[in-house]
Amino acid sequence: MAILDDYLSLAAPHFSHIPATTLSTTRLAPLPPLTPSTLPLYTETLAPYTILSTMRERTPLPRTLLETLPNLRLVLATGSQFETFDKPAMRDLNIALVAAPARGRVDGTGKWAGRGLVGSARDGGGHPTTQHAWALILGLVRNVAGDDAVVKGKRKGGPPAPAPSPPWQTTLATGLQGKVLGVVGLGRLGAAVARVGVLAFGMRVVCWSENLTQEKADKMAGEMGLPVKGGGLAEEGERTFRFVGKEELFRQADVVTVHYVLSERSRGMVGERELGAMKAEAFFVNTSRGPLVEEKALFETLRAGRIKGAALDVFDIEPLPVDSPWRTEDWDEPGKSRVLLTPHMGYVEEGTMNTWYEESAENLERWLDGRELLHRLV
Repeated sequence: MAILDDYLSLAAPHFSHIPATTLSTTRLAPLPPLTPSTLPLYTETLAPYTILSTMRERTPLPRTLLETLPNLRLVLATGSQFETFDKPAMRDLNIALVAAPARGRVDGTGKWAGRGLVGSARDGGGHPTTQHAWALILGLVRNVAGDDAVVKGKRKGGPPAPAPSPPWQTTLATGLQGKVLGVVGLGRLGAAVARVGVLAFGMRVVCWSENLTQEKADKMAGEMGLPVKGGGLAEEGERTFRFVGKEELFRQADVVTVHYVLSERSRGMVGERELGAMKAEAFFVNTSRGPLVEEKALFETLRAGRIKGAALDVFDIEPLPVDSPWRTEDWDEPGKSRVLLTPHMGYVEEGTMNTWYEESAENLERWLDGRELLHRLV
């Protein structure tokens, strides 16, 4: 078995109880982006393995790759959505695909049961990405990382202080009460993020996605336990989740947050036109997928300081190369936007990650014993 994209080395202990005479495991370093030119490297690296343990869909598994892996018989996939996996090809090639929904081992032996994804947004449960999205929004508008660096003496900033006083307060924070939250993608995660904005900060919500209507937005507000009209500080008679066109959302929003499924249709859906419509004092947050946004357009927007700031948890290439402009640009220079970056931490929470691997281990045990697999997708 090859363990893929396990940046924190969490997986191996969950499989260590299986005798080495039955299973050998190898934790692989991240592979470069899959392209026609790197396909031979993928084939050479993965061809020996019967089982792949994946972290979400970070390593894509298209038909062009799967057809070069004759030994592959089982994919243990963490999470539940795998847009970069070719399920029909897996079916054709007799490769089993099983998910890990973070509910815990069904045999009751897991140590992390109940500590993963539990409950609904309305019932007070929370998806890790919802929490991380709000950590980024608050960190961005309150300038938490920048102020932390100033206080620790790691960054200059603000007007010069009379000697010998060190820098102290260097900028003003942005309040959220009554501001407009623009939600791109009003699915499960987008609606949960919007709900927090309404209830915690009295924000007004505008939303857009390709197939969204006002009727669907109203229904989602109700499912989140919110009134259809007048939620938060919305004006009298105003919809709590107000559906608008995509460009209108970018014009109106003080904070834009992206929660959209990546597909060929949605790739690059946020580009120069949408970013150019944003207010100079607005913020942009992406915790979904990097390729949803035209990276060059966003980078240039921030380098030119055309919006107030952006917080990004996802990128076109992950992990970010050491020479990535996101790493090497001096974002403290005057005139540039405030930039907050995290390494795809949206779902990287101890309860969720360990529960995923416990579920994968249970399915591996069942496969080795010839028993029926759980949460089987193919």
